[in-house]
Amino acid sequence: MTDLSARPAPRLSQRLDPRVRRVAPALLGYAAVRALGLLTLALWSAARDKTAYTLLTARWDSLWYTRVAELGYGYEVRLPNGDVHSNLAFFPLLPWLERLGAAISPLSAADAGFLVAVLASLAAAWGIFAVAEHVYGSRAAVCAVLLWAVLPVGIVQSMAYSESLFTALAAWSLYAVLTGRWLTAGSLALLAGLTRPVGLAVVAAVWAGGIASFVRERSSAPTDGAQNAVRAPSPVGGTPPPRASATRRALGMLLAPLGAAGYVLWVGHDTGKGPLGYLDVQAGWRNGFDGGHAFARFVADKFTSIPSALAGLALIAGVGLVVWLYVVCVRQGQPLPLLVYAGVVTALALCASSYFGSKPRLLMPAFPLLLPLALALARVRTRRSASVLALIAVASAVYGAFWLNGSGPP
Repeated sequence: MTDLSARPAPRLSQRLDPRVRRVAPALLGYAAVRALGLLTLALWSAARDKTAYTLLTARWDSLWYTRVAELGYGYEVRLPNGDVHSNLAFFPLLPWLERLGAAISPLSAADAGFLVAVLASLAAAWGIFAVAEHVYGSRAAVCAVLLWAVLPVGIVQSMAYSESLFTALAAWSLYAVLTGRWLTAGSLALLAGLTRPVGLAVVAAVWAGGIASFVRERSSAPTDGAQNAVRAPSPVGGTPPPRASATRRALGMLLAPLGAAGYVLWVGHDTGKGPLGYLDVQAGWRNGFDGGHAFARFVADKFTSIPSALAGLALIAGVGLVVWLYVVCVRQGQPLPLLVYAGVVTALALCASSYFGSKPRLLMPAFPLLLPLALALARVRTRRSASVLALIAVASAVYGAFWLNGSGPP
Protein backbone atom coordinates (compact mmCIF):
# COMPACT_ATOMS: atom_id res chain seq x y z
CA MET A 1 0.00 0.00 0.00
CA THR A 2 1.11 3.54 -0.71
CA ASP A 3 1.73 5.63 2.35
CA LEU A 4 -0.23 8.78 1.54
CA SER A 5 1.22 10.58 4.54
CA ALA A 6 4.70 10.21 3.05
CA ARG A 7 3.80 12.21 -0.05
CA PRO A 8 5.40 15.67 -0.12
CA ALA A 9 3.10 18.58 0.67
CA PRO A 10 2.17 20.67 -2.37
CA ARG A 11 4.10 23.87 -2.86
CA LEU A 12 2.53 27.16 -1.89
CA SER A 13 2.30 28.15 -5.57
CA GLN A 14 0.36 24.94 -6.25
CA ARG A 15 -2.10 25.66 -3.43
CA LEU A 16 -2.86 29.16 -4.68
CA ASP A 17 -5.82 29.92 -6.89
CA PRO A 18 -4.75 29.82 -10.58
CA ARG A 19 -5.85 33.44 -11.00
CA VAL A 20 -3.58 34.48 -8.14
CA ARG A 21 -0.67 32.54 -9.63
CA ARG A 22 -1.12 34.28 -12.97
CA VAL A 23 -1.26 37.79 -11.52
CA ALA A 24 1.43 37.30 -8.86
CA PRO A 25 4.41 38.33 -11.06
CA ALA A 26 2.61 41.52 -12.06
CA LEU A 27 1.67 42.45 -8.48
CA LEU A 28 5.13 41.64 -7.14
CA GLY A 29 6.74 43.71 -9.88
CA TYR A 30 4.29 46.53 -9.24
CA ALA A 31 5.00 46.48 -5.50
CA ALA A 32 8.75 46.55 -6.17
CA VAL A 33 8.43 49.61 -8.41
CA ARG A 34 6.29 51.44 -5.88
CA ALA A 35 8.69 50.52 -3.05
CA LEU A 36 11.57 51.90 -5.09
CA GLY A 37 9.65 55.12 -5.64
CA LEU A 38 8.81 55.52 -1.96
CA LEU A 39 12.38 54.76 -0.86
CA THR A 40 13.78 57.30 -3.32
CA LEU A 41 11.26 59.87 -2.14
CA ALA A 42 12.17 59.24 1.51
CA LEU A 43 15.89 59.67 0.85
CA TRP A 44 15.43 62.76 -1.32
CA SER A 45 13.04 64.36 1.17
CA ALA A 46 15.37 63.67 4.11
CA ALA A 47 18.22 65.34 2.24
CA ARG A 48 16.01 68.44 1.90
CA ASP A 49 14.79 68.37 5.53
CA LYS A 50 11.30 67.36 4.47
CA THR A 51 9.10 64.44 5.43
CA ALA A 52 8.09 62.11 2.63
CA TYR A 53 4.91 61.04 4.43
CA THR A 54 3.77 64.64 4.66
CA LEU A 55 4.26 65.05 0.92
CA LEU A 56 2.16 61.94 0.33
CA THR A 57 -0.69 62.72 2.72
CA ALA A 58 -0.83 66.39 3.67
CA ARG A 59 -0.24 68.58 0.62
CA TRP A 60 -2.24 69.77 -2.38
CA ASP A 61 -5.50 67.88 -3.02
CA SER A 62 -4.91 65.41 -0.19
CA LEU A 63 -5.54 68.27 2.25
CA TRP A 64 -8.88 69.00 0.62
CA TYR A 65 -9.93 65.37 0.79
CA THR A 66 -8.94 65.16 4.45
CA ARG A 67 -10.86 68.33 5.24
CA VAL A 68 -13.99 66.91 3.62
CA ALA A 69 -13.56 63.68 5.61
CA GLU A 70 -13.15 65.54 8.91
CA LEU A 71 -15.49 68.52 8.52
CA GLY A 72 -17.81 67.69 5.63
CA TYR A 73 -18.67 69.91 2.72
CA GLY A 74 -19.12 73.67 2.86
CA TYR A 75 -15.52 74.84 3.22
CA GLU A 76 -14.21 77.33 0.69
CA VAL A 77 -11.30 79.68 0.16
CA ARG A 78 -11.78 83.13 -1.39
CA LEU A 79 -8.71 84.33 -3.24
CA PRO A 80 -7.70 88.00 -3.67
CA ASN A 81 -8.57 87.85 -7.38
CA GLY A 82 -12.15 86.87 -6.57
CA ASP A 83 -11.90 83.15 -7.31
CA VAL A 84 -13.70 80.85 -4.90
CA HIS A 85 -12.19 77.42 -4.24
CA SER A 86 -14.93 75.24 -2.77
CA ASN A 87 -14.40 71.72 -1.49
CA LEU A 88 -17.57 70.75 -3.37
CA ALA A 89 -15.24 70.27 -6.36
CA PHE A 90 -13.97 67.04 -4.74
CA PHE A 91 -16.13 63.96 -5.17
CA PRO A 92 -17.06 62.10 -1.98
CA LEU A 93 -16.00 58.45 -2.18
CA LEU A 94 -12.40 58.90 -1.03
CA PRO A 95 -13.38 61.21 1.89
CA TRP A 96 -16.06 58.70 2.90
CA LEU A 97 -13.46 55.94 3.02
CA GLU A 98 -11.07 58.17 4.95
CA ARG A 99 -13.79 58.94 7.49
CA LEU A 100 -14.66 55.26 7.78
CA GLY A 101 -11.02 54.32 8.30
CA ALA A 102 -10.61 56.95 11.01
CA ALA A 103 -13.82 55.81 12.71
CA ILE A 104 -12.98 52.10 12.94
CA SER A 105 -9.24 52.34 13.59
CA PRO A 106 -6.68 54.53 15.37
CA LEU A 107 -5.69 56.04 12.00
CA SER A 108 -6.27 59.68 11.19
CA ALA A 109 -8.20 60.60 8.06
CA ALA A 110 -4.92 61.37 6.28
CA ASP A 111 -3.49 58.00 7.34
CA ALA A 112 -6.62 56.26 6.10
CA GLY A 113 -6.32 58.10 2.79
CA PHE A 114 -2.79 56.80 2.36
CA LEU A 115 -3.88 53.25 3.21
CA VAL A 116 -6.74 53.48 0.72
CA ALA A 117 -4.30 54.67 -1.96
CA VAL A 118 -1.89 51.80 -1.31
CA LEU A 119 -4.59 49.12 -1.35
CA ALA A 120 -6.42 50.69 -4.28
CA SER A 121 -3.21 50.89 -6.31
CA LEU A 122 -2.76 47.14 -5.91
CA ALA A 123 -6.41 46.59 -6.87
CA ALA A 124 -5.88 48.85 -9.88
CA ALA A 125 -2.78 46.90 -10.91
CA TRP A 126 -4.76 43.65 -10.68
CA GLY A 127 -7.63 45.18 -12.66
CA ILE A 128 -5.27 46.38 -15.39
CA PHE A 129 -3.78 42.87 -15.51
CA ALA A 130 -7.24 41.33 -15.83
CA VAL A 131 -8.23 43.61 -18.70
CA ALA A 132 -4.93 43.23 -20.56
CA GLU A 133 -4.85 39.45 -20.06
CA HIS A 134 -8.39 39.18 -21.43
CA VAL A 135 -7.40 41.11 -24.56
CA TYR A 136 -3.76 40.16 -25.20
CA GLY A 137 -2.70 37.38 -22.82
CA SER A 138 -0.82 37.16 -19.53
CA ARG A 139 2.63 38.21 -20.79
CA ALA A 140 1.34 41.50 -22.20
CA ALA A 141 -0.75 41.94 -19.05
CA VAL A 142 2.34 41.82 -16.82
CA CYS A 143 4.02 44.41 -19.05
CA ALA A 144 0.92 46.64 -18.92
CA VAL A 145 0.92 46.64 -15.13
CA LEU A 146 4.62 47.46 -14.95
CA LEU A 147 4.28 50.23 -17.53
CA TRP A 148 1.51 51.78 -15.46
CA ALA A 149 3.75 51.53 -12.39
CA VAL A 150 6.72 53.29 -14.04
CA LEU A 151 4.81 56.26 -15.41
CA PRO A 152 6.75 59.49 -14.70
CA VAL A 153 4.00 60.60 -12.29
CA GLY A 154 3.53 57.10 -10.88
CA ILE A 155 4.29 58.36 -7.37
CA VAL A 156 0.74 59.76 -7.34
CA GLN A 157 -0.46 56.16 -7.12
CA SER A 158 0.91 56.13 -3.57
CA MET A 159 -0.51 59.50 -2.53
CA ALA A 160 -3.73 60.17 -0.62
CA TYR A 161 -5.30 61.17 -3.92
CA SER A 162 -8.23 59.57 -5.74
CA GLU A 163 -6.37 58.44 -8.90
CA SER A 164 -5.58 54.91 -7.66
CA LEU A 165 -9.08 54.39 -6.28
CA PHE A 166 -10.65 55.61 -9.50
CA THR A 167 -8.37 53.50 -11.72
CA ALA A 168 -9.16 50.39 -9.69
CA LEU A 169 -12.91 50.92 -10.04
CA ALA A 170 -12.58 51.78 -13.73
CA ALA A 171 -10.37 48.79 -14.58
CA TRP A 172 -12.60 46.25 -12.87
CA SER A 173 -15.74 47.83 -14.34
CA LEU A 174 -14.20 47.53 -17.81
CA TYR A 175 -13.24 43.92 -17.12
CA ALA A 176 -16.82 43.22 -16.04
CA VAL A 177 -18.09 44.74 -19.30
CA LEU A 178 -15.68 42.65 -21.36
CA THR A 179 -16.80 39.48 -19.58
CA GLY A 180 -20.53 40.25 -19.57
CA ARG A 181 -20.96 40.88 -15.83
CA TRP A 182 -23.30 43.81 -16.29
CA LEU A 183 -24.53 44.38 -12.74
CA THR A 184 -20.94 44.38 -11.49
CA ALA A 185 -19.92 46.75 -14.29
CA GLY A 186 -22.73 49.16 -13.51
CA SER A 187 -22.14 49.08 -9.76
CA LEU A 188 -18.42 49.78 -10.14
CA ALA A 189 -19.16 52.54 -12.65
CA LEU A 190 -21.52 54.06 -10.08
CA LEU A 191 -18.71 54.10 -7.52
CA ALA A 192 -16.25 55.50 -10.06
CA GLY A 193 -18.73 58.30 -10.67
CA LEU A 194 -18.58 59.12 -6.96
CA THR A 195 -14.79 59.31 -7.11
CA ARG A 196 -13.85 61.78 -9.85
CA PRO A 197 -15.65 63.82 -12.55
CA VAL A 198 -13.95 61.62 -15.15
CA GLY A 199 -16.18 58.83 -13.90
CA LEU A 200 -18.23 59.80 -16.93
CA ALA A 201 -15.66 57.86 -18.97
CA VAL A 202 -16.55 54.63 -17.17
CA VAL A 203 -20.26 55.32 -17.63
CA ALA A 204 -19.68 55.90 -21.35
CA ALA A 205 -17.74 52.64 -21.61
CA VAL A 206 -20.51 50.65 -19.91
CA TRP A 207 -23.12 52.17 -22.18
CA ALA A 208 -20.99 51.63 -25.29
CA GLY A 209 -20.46 47.99 -24.35
CA GLY A 210 -24.13 47.50 -23.54
CA ILE A 211 -25.36 49.06 -26.77
CA ALA A 212 -22.82 47.12 -28.83
CA SER A 213 -23.90 43.88 -27.12
CA PHE A 214 -27.53 44.67 -27.83
CA VAL A 215 -26.78 45.38 -31.50
CA ARG A 216 -24.82 42.12 -31.82
CA GLU A 217 -27.70 40.16 -30.37
CA ARG A 218 -30.19 41.81 -32.71
CA SER A 219 -28.02 41.23 -35.77
CA SER A 220 -27.50 37.55 -34.93
CA ALA A 221 -31.05 36.84 -33.72
CA PRO A 222 -32.29 33.39 -34.82
CA THR A 223 -35.61 32.68 -36.50
CA ASP A 224 -38.77 32.82 -34.41
CA GLY A 225 -38.93 29.07 -33.85
CA ALA A 226 -35.27 28.77 -32.90
CA GLN A 227 -35.53 31.88 -30.79
CA ASN A 228 -38.38 30.41 -28.76
CA ALA A 229 -36.37 27.24 -28.27
CA VAL A 230 -33.36 29.18 -27.06
CA ARG A 231 -35.44 31.25 -24.67
CA ALA A 232 -37.01 28.22 -23.06
CA PRO A 233 -35.52 27.80 -19.57
CA SER A 234 -33.24 24.83 -19.13
CA PRO A 235 -34.68 22.18 -16.80
CA VAL A 236 -31.23 21.40 -15.44
CA GLY A 237 -30.16 24.97 -14.72
CA GLY A 238 -28.05 25.66 -17.80
CA THR A 239 -27.21 29.01 -19.39
CA PRO A 240 -29.69 31.72 -18.33
CA PRO A 241 -32.13 32.73 -21.05
CA PRO A 242 -31.15 35.73 -23.18
CA ARG A 243 -34.03 37.77 -21.78
CA ALA A 244 -32.53 37.55 -18.28
CA SER A 245 -29.12 38.55 -19.59
CA ALA A 246 -30.66 41.55 -21.36
CA THR A 247 -32.35 42.54 -18.11
CA ARG A 248 -29.08 42.47 -16.18
CA ARG A 249 -27.39 44.44 -18.94
CA ALA A 250 -30.13 47.09 -18.83
CA LEU A 251 -29.94 47.30 -15.04
CA GLY A 252 -26.16 47.67 -15.20
CA MET A 253 -26.49 50.47 -17.72
CA LEU A 254 -29.05 52.21 -15.53
CA LEU A 255 -26.87 51.88 -12.44
CA ALA A 256 -23.72 53.23 -14.12
CA PRO A 257 -24.53 56.98 -14.18
CA LEU A 258 -26.22 57.19 -10.79
CA GLY A 259 -23.05 58.01 -8.81
CA ALA A 260 -21.88 60.96 -10.89
CA ALA A 261 -25.41 62.21 -11.55
CA GLY A 262 -26.38 61.91 -7.90
CA TYR A 263 -23.42 63.94 -6.65
CA VAL A 264 -23.73 66.62 -9.35
CA LEU A 265 -27.44 67.03 -8.64
CA TRP A 266 -26.77 67.18 -4.89
CA VAL A 267 -24.19 69.94 -5.41
CA GLY A 268 -26.69 71.85 -7.53
CA HIS A 269 -29.29 71.53 -4.79
CA ASP A 270 -26.80 72.44 -2.04
CA THR A 271 -25.61 75.55 -3.86
CA GLY A 272 -29.11 76.52 -4.98
CA LYS A 273 -27.92 76.78 -8.58
CA GLY A 274 -29.79 73.86 -10.07
CA PRO A 275 -28.50 70.91 -12.10
CA LEU A 276 -25.53 72.88 -13.46
CA GLY A 277 -24.36 74.11 -10.08
CA TYR A 278 -21.31 71.86 -10.17
CA LEU A 279 -20.07 73.69 -13.26
CA ASP A 280 -20.15 76.92 -11.25
CA VAL A 281 -18.08 75.23 -8.54
CA GLN A 282 -15.50 74.19 -11.13
CA ALA A 283 -15.54 77.69 -12.61
CA GLY A 284 -14.50 78.98 -9.21
CA TRP A 285 -11.35 76.92 -9.65
CA ARG A 286 -11.02 78.30 -13.22
CA ASN A 287 -11.51 74.79 -14.45
CA GLY A 288 -13.73 73.76 -17.32
CA PHE A 289 -13.84 72.18 -20.77
CA ASP A 290 -12.93 74.46 -23.67
CA GLY A 291 -11.89 71.93 -26.30
CA GLY A 292 -8.19 72.44 -25.60
CA HIS A 293 -8.07 76.15 -26.53
CA ALA A 294 -6.51 77.28 -23.25
CA PHE A 295 -3.98 74.45 -23.29
CA ALA A 296 -3.00 75.28 -26.88
CA ARG A 297 -2.49 78.91 -25.87
CA PHE A 298 -0.43 77.78 -22.88
CA VAL A 299 1.83 75.72 -25.16
CA ALA A 300 2.10 78.55 -27.71
CA ASP A 301 3.19 80.98 -24.99
CA LYS A 302 6.20 78.74 -24.34
CA PHE A 303 7.75 79.78 -27.65
CA THR A 304 8.78 83.23 -26.44
CA SER A 305 12.33 82.26 -25.56
CA ILE A 306 14.77 79.47 -26.28
CA PRO A 307 14.65 77.71 -22.86
CA SER A 308 10.85 77.74 -22.63
CA ALA A 309 10.57 76.73 -26.30
CA LEU A 310 12.21 73.44 -25.41
CA ALA A 311 9.45 72.87 -22.84
CA GLY A 312 6.89 73.75 -25.50
CA LEU A 313 8.37 71.20 -27.89
CA ALA A 314 8.30 68.59 -25.11
CA LEU A 315 4.62 69.31 -24.47
CA ILE A 316 3.81 68.98 -28.16
CA ALA A 317 5.74 65.71 -28.31
CA GLY A 318 3.88 64.42 -25.25
CA VAL A 319 0.47 65.25 -26.70
CA GLY A 320 1.53 63.73 -30.01
CA LEU A 321 2.58 60.52 -28.23
CA VAL A 322 -0.78 60.27 -26.47
CA VAL A 323 -2.71 60.80 -29.70
CA TRP A 324 -0.48 58.32 -31.55
CA LEU A 325 -1.02 55.68 -28.88
CA TYR A 326 -4.77 56.12 -29.12
CA VAL A 327 -4.63 55.73 -32.91
CA VAL A 328 -2.61 52.53 -32.47
CA CYS A 329 -5.21 51.27 -29.99
CA VAL A 330 -7.88 51.79 -32.63
CA ARG A 331 -5.82 50.11 -35.36
CA GLN A 332 -5.09 47.11 -33.13
CA GLY A 333 -8.81 46.62 -32.65
CA GLN A 334 -9.11 47.10 -28.92
CA PRO A 335 -12.62 46.37 -27.63
CA LEU A 336 -15.00 49.30 -27.98
CA PRO A 337 -15.44 49.89 -24.22
CA LEU A 338 -11.68 50.36 -23.81
CA LEU A 339 -11.52 52.78 -26.74
CA VAL A 340 -14.45 54.80 -25.44
CA TYR A 341 -13.05 54.92 -21.91
CA ALA A 342 -9.53 55.92 -22.97
CA GLY A 343 -10.89 58.44 -25.45
CA VAL A 344 -13.08 60.21 -22.91
CA VAL A 345 -10.34 60.27 -20.24
CA THR A 346 -7.86 61.66 -22.76
CA ALA A 347 -10.27 64.28 -24.09
CA LEU A 348 -11.22 65.50 -20.61
CA ALA A 349 -7.58 65.67 -19.54
CA LEU A 350 -6.20 67.45 -22.61
CA CYS A 351 -9.15 69.78 -23.13
CA ALA A 352 -9.48 71.06 -19.56
CA SER A 353 -9.03 74.81 -19.40
CA SER A 354 -6.58 75.04 -16.50
CA TYR A 355 -4.13 73.13 -14.27
CA PHE A 356 -1.89 72.36 -17.22
CA GLY A 357 0.78 70.86 -14.98
CA SER A 358 -1.76 68.28 -13.81
CA LYS A 359 -2.43 66.81 -17.24
CA PRO A 360 0.03 63.87 -16.89
CA ARG A 361 -1.66 63.01 -13.59
CA LEU A 362 -5.12 63.32 -15.13
CA LEU A 363 -4.07 60.99 -17.96
CA MET A 364 -2.83 58.31 -15.57
CA PRO A 365 -6.17 56.41 -15.42
CA ALA A 366 -6.12 56.02 -19.24
CA PHE A 367 -4.26 52.72 -18.97
CA PRO A 368 -5.60 51.24 -22.26
CA LEU A 369 -3.19 53.65 -23.99
CA LEU A 370 -0.36 51.55 -22.57
CA LEU A 371 -1.54 48.29 -24.12
CA PRO A 372 0.21 48.79 -27.49
CA LEU A 373 3.50 49.37 -25.66
CA ALA A 374 2.82 46.36 -23.42
CA LEU A 375 2.17 44.19 -26.45
CA ALA A 376 5.43 45.34 -28.02
CA LEU A 377 7.39 44.60 -24.84
CA ALA A 378 5.76 41.18 -24.56
CA ARG A 379 7.17 40.26 -27.95
CA VAL A 380 10.82 40.80 -27.01
CA ARG A 381 12.98 38.66 -24.76
CA THR A 382 12.20 38.76 -21.07
CA ARG A 383 15.70 39.91 -20.10
CA ARG A 384 15.55 42.83 -22.52
CA SER A 385 12.07 43.96 -21.53
CA ALA A 386 12.98 43.65 -17.84
CA SER A 387 16.08 45.80 -18.38
CA VAL A 388 14.06 48.48 -20.15
CA LEU A 389 11.42 48.52 -17.42
CA ALA A 390 14.07 48.61 -14.67
CA LEU A 391 15.76 51.66 -16.22
CA ILE A 392 12.43 53.45 -16.59
CA ALA A 393 11.51 52.54 -13.00
CA VAL A 394 14.70 54.18 -11.67
CA ALA A 395 14.08 57.30 -13.77
CA SER A 396 10.46 57.44 -12.62
CA ALA A 397 11.47 57.10 -8.95
CA VAL A 398 14.01 59.92 -9.25
CA TYR A 399 11.60 62.17 -11.11
CA GLY A 400 8.80 61.47 -8.62
CA ALA A 401 11.03 62.41 -5.68
CA PHE A 402 12.19 65.56 -7.45
CA TRP A 403 8.63 66.47 -8.43
CA LEU A 404 7.06 66.05 -4.99
CA ASN A 405 9.87 68.01 -3.35
CA GLY A 406 9.31 70.76 -5.90
CA SER A 407 6.17 71.94 -7.65
CA GLY A 408 4.31 68.69 -7.12
CA PRO A 409 0.88 67.80 -8.50
CA PRO A 410 -1.46 70.81 -8.30
